[in-house]
Amino acid sequence: MASLNADHMIEEIKANIQTGDMLKARLVLEHLGEVDKKTQNRLLYELSRGDVAFTVPLLNHLLVNHPDLATCLPIIRETLISTLIAYPEVLLTSLASPDITDKTIMIETAGELKFEEATPVLIDLLAQTKETATIKMIIENLGLIGDPESINTLTDYLYAADRELIIAAIHALGQIGTNTAMHRLAERMGTDNELDLIILGIFADVQDQVSLEKLNDTLRSHYAHMRIYAKDELVRIGIKAVPVLIENLKEGNSDLLVHTLNVLGEIGDESAIMPIRALLNTMPRNPNVRFAAYEALALLPLRKGAYTLAAGLTDAEDHVCTAAARAIDRNFNEILAAGIKNMIRPQTDESRHIVKIIVNAQVDNIFLSLAPEEFFQELALVYLPHAHRDIKAHYVTLLQEKGLDDFAAKIAGEELEGKARIKICAVDDSRMILNIYKATLHELGFDPVLFEFPAGALEWLAKEKPAMVLTDLNMPEISGIELTKQIRTMYPADSLPVIMVTTQSDVQDHEAAAAAGINALLIKPFNAQSLRDAMGKFIKV
Repeated sequence: MASLNADHMIEEIKANIQTGDMLKARLVLEHLGEVDKKTQNRLLYELSRGDVAFTVPLLNHLLVNHPDLATCLPIIRETLISTLIAYPEVLLTSLASPDITDKTIMIETAGELKFEEATPVLIDLLAQTKETATIKMIIENLGLIGDPESINTLTDYLYAADRELIIAAIHALGQIGTNTAMHRLAERMGTDNELDLIILGIFADVQDQVSLEKLNDTLRSHYAHMRIYAKDELVRIGIKAVPVLIENLKEGNSDLLVHTLNVLGEIGDESAIMPIRALLNTMPRNPNVRFAAYEALALLPLRKGAYTLAAGLTDAEDHVCTAAARAIDRNFNEILAAGIKNMIRPQTDESRHIVKIIVNAQVDNIFLSLAPEEFFQELALVYLPHAHRDIKAHYVTLLQEKGLDDFAAKIAGEELEGKARIKICAVDDSRMILNIYKATLHELGFDPVLFEFPAGALEWLAKEKPAMVLTDLNMPEISGIELTKQIRTMYPADSLPVIMVTTQSDVQDHEAAAAAGINALLIKPFNAQSLRDAMGKFIKV
């Protein structure tokens, strides 16, 4: 042995295998790195031929105590793993053996094999070990195994002092994915926003009834980022989430109703149509609910009964009228066309208001159905010369394409832009609201700069400073609160006023917005006068 004679080493290891002398075999293997490649492979070959109960601890010893050698000779790891896979009973005895101090490879192999028989042994190991890294590894592999018998043990770690262990336990329960596991995760929520988001991500992946209900419940959260995440995931889940969401429409919480209607509209499933119409039939007192209902219907195919949407054009709030107009335009038919003509023909104050809504909403089907009528042209020309340049240009092109050149000429012939306008930045993920901003800010004498995505607004604000920023609260990816925080890194509150314009009535949201640095808060729906009043506190309107 002193001269490391290769033949002697091979004979020695063969003899050790025959006699079961693990200590002497280990002494031989300690010199494995000092011999040539051919001898190394021969020694490992002879070892692999031994009894697996003898071989496994020795291979594991090489991996643990000679990691550099194990890297050069990947066959060591391969042989050990293939042996454990071929003889799962040896895997169990190795996991339980007090003689094997580092059981990393055994634990990982049990997880890879999803070896449920190892669950009790791994649970026992958890009780015995104090090393955080080992505990975390066992938890992770219990998750890979997915045995419901480990749920109680994993639940205990949801309340551990170590955050890494909590997160590992969350993911492990998510991998098990049973109703009980989801209930345990649901019970853990409510004390830590970061952990709650991780759990919500698991619910979004599992999508069982418990998970869907918990995601749905999060629409009620006091935290904007939690609501936004839940809304995005429910939209991603799609039709499967619709039954749970429809149940929300029976409740009286206006904030919840608005969020639910937003999600149902984005999902676009027809089964939501009747419940939304039923909600509208109750005439919700909150105009934001009525707006969200029409906005959702504008995204849905109303094959029957679309004529009932016409009532929305006479709503007391302009926002609601605009949303109803979009829903009508999406589902336009001859009955609706005739009904709207009858509403406008008397040329009353209500008629004029409806025409103003149609003009500003840019609802092409409605506009073109009315365009040949002289009574409509007369009313439309009261508003079109004063409309935003983009709106005028849109209608001129539309009318010219349909051969209505005289009407188009009357619109194009008026140019009342006057002096340069002050820029106001408005950010909202609803294109309908942005369209309302365009018309309303223009009416107030400003040049609206509109962004559907907050990231685009931030990029523009880094280069140009408007007189004011108007922002929604609930927006995907970057909330209005986060947007305000980032604006405040560029401009202080006395330099660039920010008004949060939102449907949200939650006091906690308002406090968070104030802490982020907004100058004021305006509850939707707004009109020209309420927007003028809010803006007038900070700039000349």
